[in-house]
Amino acid sequence: MKYVIKLFLVIVSLAAAALAQEEAINEAMEKDDSKDLKIGQTAPKWALKTDPETINFEFLRKWTVGKDERLLRPQSQPDRHAVLMSFFATWCAPCMKELPILEEVYQQYKDEQIKFFLIDITEATRTNPGYENMPKAGPFLAEKGVTMEILYDLRGKVMENYNAQTLPRLFVVDGYQTIRMTRRGFHAGEEEIFKRELSEMIDILLDELPEPQK
Repeated sequence: MKYVIKLFLVIVSLAAAALAQEEAINEAMEKDDSKDLKIGQTAPKWALKTDPETINFEFLRKWTVGKDERLLRPQSQPDRHAVLMSFFATWCAPCMKELPILEEVYQQYKDEQIKFFLIDITEATRTNPGYENMPKAGPFLAEKGVTMEILYDLRGKVMENYNAQTLPRLFVVDGYQTIRMTRRGFHAGEEEIFKRELSEMIDILLDELPEPQK
């Protein structure tokens, strides 16, 4: 009995320590918001791997570019899209609370002119003390029933460009590469308002897009 109690206390202690470490890192990163991207600014372009083990890339400019610019592949993909991107890591507890909401919204809009991208920074943070053995994003999210596309920011450069230090970090971009919505973090109890606000924004952006050429 004493062994069971001792084991329980060790587990609780480790869980509390991990949570405290995550909160401390997020809190430290959150202090500098001087580089935060604002609504109305142009979303930085990116090229991100679709699999950490391959050389296949996804490009933001394949889906959205400035008004006077051409999409990356206008012959095969001529239609502007809105883009939702959320930076996350498998060690991020608030991310795991946001993901089911994003998946629900994704299922509602997956056939519309909007792309949903989860940008994983687990690999970029794996060398941080305590994060060496965090699960890989693909299998981890598949077990949770997440079907949105995952992109991999292996060196954290895109995270840096978007100042996505506190996770999760959400950006919604219109068809003209303009940031229209941002969110930092996720807290229990805000699920319904988050889903409503996100859906309302997506509806607005879809209405603004030109008719598809396909």
